[in-house]
Amino acid sequence: MADVQDIMSSLPDDKIDMIAATSVLQQQAGDIRQNKPNWSSYMTSQMISQEDFACVSSLDKDKKAQAQYLQENPAQCAKTLLNMLAHVSKDQTIQYILVLIDDLLQEDRTRVQIFHDYANKKKESVWAPFLNLLNRQDGFIVNMASRVVGKLACWGHEQMPKSDLHFYLQWLKDQLTVANNEYIQSVGRCLQMMLRVDEYRFAFVTVDGISTLISILSSRVNFQVQYQLVFCLWVLTFNPLLAEKMNKFNVIPILADILSDCAKEKVTRIILAVFRNLIEKPEDSQVAKEHCIAMVQCKVMKQLTILEQRRFDDEDITGDVEFLTEKLQNSVQDLSSFDEYATEVKSARLEWSPVHKSAKFWRENAQRLNEKNYELLRILVHLLETSKDPLVLSVASYDIGEYVRHYPRGKHVIEQLGGKQLVMQLLAHEDPNVRYEALLAVQKLMVHNWEYLGKQLEKENEKTPQSGAPISGKA
Repeated sequence: MADVQDIMSSLPDDKIDMIAATSVLQQQAGDIRQNKPNWSSYMTSQMISQEDFACVSSLDKDKKAQAQYLQENPAQCAKTLLNMLAHVSKDQTIQYILVLIDDLLQEDRTRVQIFHDYANKKKESVWAPFLNLLNRQDGFIVNMASRVVGKLACWGHEQMPKSDLHFYLQWLKDQLTVANNEYIQSVGRCLQMMLRVDEYRFAFVTVDGISTLISILSSRVNFQVQYQLVFCLWVLTFNPLLAEKMNKFNVIPILADILSDCAKEKVTRIILAVFRNLIEKPEDSQVAKEHCIAMVQCKVMKQLTILEQRRFDDEDITGDVEFLTEKLQNSVQDLSSFDEYATEVKSARLEWSPVHKSAKFWRENAQRLNEKNYELLRILVHLLETSKDPLVLSVASYDIGEYVRHYPRGKHVIEQLGGKQLVMQLLAHEDPNVRYEALLAVQKLMVHNWEYLGKQLEKENEKTPQSGAPISGKA
């Protein structure tokens, strides 16, 4: 298989940029290109030097003349453009310079090195002039500067230093959560570029980026943004370590929901590609197995059956459907009831599946809830505290009651984890089903206590005479 970076670098930029061309940013860029600033007046009023005027006038000519000037005067081009960004204050002029820089880089990505080389020679930061613009009020300036930063970070030989990288990724993450952000496609495009670089992926995780992607995908967004954000998850899963941790963020249930609802082929394709990576990339086979079970739990097999009936021009979709179908079918054959239960709990989507009401299951498996430092019990307790879904609260309460009933030290463990107090709070819940299951669970917690008390009394009675028994031979 080709190296991951080779795969990343061969991804179809042109296709994505054709879509991006319809975005708000690119539409505005088209208008800005038509309104060239009057550089002569800038020079006359001494706002730019003679040297900068000569340079920017040459870059404003046709593509052939521009390319020749760039080749002959690379350092001067970088110097002039960075100078002007730093010293010109008018929004329209800044907009134009940014479009000019972006076009130069888009035409030939090796040109990013011109800016890096100049900054290194001057011992200055190539990032500062662009990152400073992210604080401007003008939406176009901010997002075009961000786009240039992404290209400088991904297309050159030099990577962003950690502090700048953290600032930039945090900014991108925050922009995703801005309500009704008209530039969200541009933000997504920057992340699509950045997350192809392995070192940047881990930095994105440290700013809690995956949780943000999942949160937005679980809300209603248009299919283009859906595609871009799932694409970000896809490139993240090329790293085996991230592929292993990914479903801790509930990626599989969210993507399974989108898969069942989406009508766009490209969204289907990218979700299947993520699922395939979640099985292929983890080096721990147990994690890959858990991912398969999670997909089965989220009814992905049903969607695969539907997809098998459809005709796709894209061979990748057909190949991924066949791969996933085989892997999921194999995992179903090996599936134990405890695997099924554990996957359901980890998905946080509890429902009345048969395993919950099986006395045999609880007799055989109650003690297994203690494994991995009570991992499953901690999740159940966390759901009692955070879930707003009455079904989840009902099932979690029931499971805690069954655990206590079938594991001798269960009451003590649940109290230590804070579960008893949470169950008792649910006695006042507005939903009658939640109240009922909480009451049953509380009774099991108390009855367990009574049984223990009863055994203690029996032991005491064996040692001392029964009360009411005659002490002497007197009547």
